[in-house]
Amino acid sequence: MKDVIIFSAPSGSGKSTIVNYLLSLDLGLEFSISATCRAPRGEEQHGKEYYFFSTDEFRQRIGKDDFLEWEEVYPGCYYGTLKSELERIWKAGHAVVFDVDVVGGVNIKKIFGDQALSIFVKAPSVEVLRQRLVGRGTDSMEKIEQRVAKAEYEMTFADKFDVVIVNDDLETALAEAEKAVRGFLK
Repeated sequence: MKDVIIFSAPSGSGKSTIVNYLLSLDLGLEFSISATCRAPRGEEQHGKEYYFFSTDEFRQRIGKDDFLEWEEVYPGCYYGTLKSELERIWKAGHAVVFDVDVVGGVNIKKIFGDQALSIFVKAPSVEVLRQRLVGRGTDSMEKIEQRVAKAEYEMTFADKFDVVIVNDDLETALAEAEKAVRGFLK
């Protein structure tokens, strides 16, 4: 099995909740751990939530062609997918699940074509997205407004994905995601 399932969404859309739900089902899915050069937050551990590298080490790995895809998301801060991560998951006989930004999602879909299912998750509106981000209580209003502005841009990519799920009701969104993934894996 060399299947790939890609989830992308603006921050606050509920993508991670949907991905975690699907991973809890017996579908043969395994999460692809991304690499980054940002510092760990809270209890994050290298090799669990992310592979954490220094900026120099990340750039060296880019030079060695270790990444399937990578992006400089913020100046001097990179995110990417190690090729070794895909091999590890496929060797275990599982389908790879990506939780990536929209540009990464579009790029991965281009690489894998019909071997990949790309799913875009969006909130019903920008205002609902703003309310969710405020409700989290984890970001300043300035950071929330940056995320909302980025979300408006990211939503312009929705038509580049195979499936678009509007997460206005979580149970419905979970059911739609499960149906799409089960259909793809058949």
